[in-house]
Amino acid sequence: MKQGWKNALIGLAVVCASSSQAAPPESSLFPLVRPAVATQTAATLAFQDAALPTINANLRPVLRPVSPQVLAVAARPSDLPLLGPDTSLMPYLRPKALEQEAFFKKRRLRKGSVCGDIAIQGKLVGAVPGRISACGIKDAVQITSVSGVALSRPSTMDCGTAIALNKWVDKTVKPTFKRRGPVVELQVAAHYACRTRNNRKGAKISEHGKGRAIDISGFKLANGEVVTVLKGWRKKPSQKQLIKVWRGACGPFGTVLGPNADRYHRDHFHLDTARHRSGPYCR
Repeated sequence: MKQGWKNALIGLAVVCASSSQAAPPESSLFPLVRPAVATQTAATLAFQDAALPTINANLRPVLRPVSPQVLAVAARPSDLPLLGPDTSLMPYLRPKALEQEAFFKKRRLRKGSVCGDIAIQGKLVGAVPGRISACGIKDAVQITSVSGVALSRPSTMDCGTAIALNKWVDKTVKPTFKRRGPVVELQVAAHYACRTRNNRKGAKISEHGKGRAIDISGFKLANGEVVTVLKGWRKKPSQKQLIKVWRGACGPFGTVLGPNADRYHRDHFHLDTARHRSGPYCR
């Protein structure tokens, strides 16, 4: 039994030795990569050659046109300095002194304002008694400027009239004379006065006697020129502007009278805040 196992082991060793001395295979056991040309038949190659376009060897790409930005830079004067770290497009900080000046100016305007509007400058007057019945103002103010435009003399009125005057100057008068020259002053022909309408005996009390009216005879410009209602109403170049400011007063004021109304108003605009059932009366 033992001799049998021994002979078997010897035989196995002989077989292993003989297999290790065998010659190696002539080629690898891994499959070779198939050549690309080998997979294509002659017919396939001919079809592909016919489908491909003919390439022109002399064809070159077209250059991109020069952009307008590059042309603008090329045309830029050489002596014009370029933007650098010291030349920023950002706005500079407001100087401290200018801030303080603006602050104190606004504070001064607020201190001198009346009727709850910083654009209306003047002082409180209080009750103004009338020398005759139906005259007088309960809470009067004395106005010196509205919307940055001075009045030729301090004018007494109630706040309703002051607010209407400020709105008219801001929305109509200033824009109308902007190109010709900014308006710096209103020429005041009349304000509060305890009298009858047109000073006629027995007539009703005028709106002037109630502090609800003001008469404007002209507009002073920054260059010193004065555009008057008397001379400019029917003459160019003032005619168109005066008609525009007269028309613009109709709305803020309840009654607007000009040179076309009657002989009493040929040299001024009468503006009052009386309210009529049919709406503003403008003539």
